[in-house]
Amino acid sequence: MATIVRKRKFRWDRFIANAMPHAALIIFAFVTLMPLLLIVSASFSDDAMLTRRGFSLLPQGFTTFAYQYVADTGAQIYRAYMVTVGITVVGTTVGLFIMSLLAYALSRPDFRYRRLLSFLVFFTLLFNGGFVPFYILMTQYLGLVDNYLALVLPNLVNVFFVLILRTYFAALPGEVFEAARMDGAGEFRIFLQIAMPMAGPALATVGLMTALTYWNEWVNVLYFIRDPEKVTLQYLLFQIQQNIQLLQESDTFASLGVTIPAQSVRMAIAVIATGPAALLFLVFQKYLVRGATLGAFK
Repeated sequence: MATIVRKRKFRWDRFIANAMPHAALIIFAFVTLMPLLLIVSASFSDDAMLTRRGFSLLPQGFTTFAYQYVADTGAQIYRAYMVTVGITVVGTTVGLFIMSLLAYALSRPDFRYRRLLSFLVFFTLLFNGGFVPFYILMTQYLGLVDNYLALVLPNLVNVFFVLILRTYFAALPGEVFEAARMDGAGEFRIFLQIAMPMAGPALATVGLMTALTYWNEWVNVLYFIRDPEKVTLQYLLFQIQQNIQLLQESDTFASLGVTIPAQSVRMAIAVIATGPAALLFLVFQKYLVRGATLGAFK
């Protein structure tokens, strides 16, 4: 039996209709990435040429002096990196587990104290005690001066993240939980072995946002940390930038004829501070999109 093969005719209108959205997205992505590309390029540029010619997509007078200047802080920057990584890992892990427990309890309709607990959670979202009571609590009552817990505890539970997780847990099929109870599983086992795996996208979303919060931590370092060996990366980079500004404004230092690569160092600081967070976002991007859509408020 002969097979008739029909040759599909190429249609320009269909090609253009399909190509235009992709081209628009490519242009939008390039425009979005352009500021980041300019920052990376400026961090590898000669400061004098950068000041004279301005920013460009390609480094002007390629040099790594800005990164060497930041690295000249010695072991302090590596300690700050380790402190930041430590509080990010510990704070994200513990905080995500506590927020998941709280959100799961709020999502269960058979939980006796759900309304009271929901009221307390919403109340903290609307009102807070202010900075002075918070500072007195952390320093006088808890004694967390020069303690890593002062960097972990304040961001351990975020009410907005709890609400995202609660909405996601509430949308899970209740038949699965009922079947597990009939098989003799307790609530904690249902939470760990059923609810947590099913809420993977929401947990990844909240975990990423929590990790970014801890990674960018520097305000609590300013309030509660006195030991320079316990500061975070963001605070150390902030100090370096402040020192550069003070040196530029100093008449004594200017009389020595020494030039500080102020612009390129600022850009190098931005790359060092945001680089790991940007890579983390790219890794968890698909989970972030799924969690933000499936766990959205209804």
